[in-house]
Amino acid sequence: MGCYTMQPIRVDPQVGTVIAVDVNDAGRAALSGSMGPDLSQVQGPLVEKDSTGYLVSVSSVRLRQGGEQVWSGERIRIRSEYLYTVYQRRFSVGRTVAISAIGAGGIGAIILTTSLLGSAGSGNGNGGCVEPDCPTSRVGRP
Repeated sequence: MGCYTMQPIRVDPQVGTVIAVDVNDAGRAALSGSMGPDLSQVQGPLVEKDSTGYLVSVSSVRLRQGGEQVWSGERIRIRSEYLYTVYQRRFSVGRTVAISAIGAGGIGAIILTTSLLGSAGSGNGNGGCVEPDCPTSRVGRP
């Protein structure tokens, strides 16, 4: 599992690529009947691209007033003149490394604290010392 970012594209994306499109006012008006009037961005895998626009299998919709709606792959055709920006999902090496390092550090901290706390004492009055390894000068030894 890695981290991904949405980055503006410069060339047409490949079919199957996860894209997001920012919808302009004309697009919001044209798509309001099928997607709602508060539409801001549509995201999902690209099914088809032609000279008129994009056919997207919608996985989520972002709203202008905030929030996100999850969709289950309904196909929506979005004409090119309805768009501000098209983004493509890209793997982010930097974010993946950072998240992995944080996760590994957290796991290491848990292991270290568990190890330290687990050996702090056994409750036998000898400070965790178990025979025959205990020095004879320990307090509480007969």
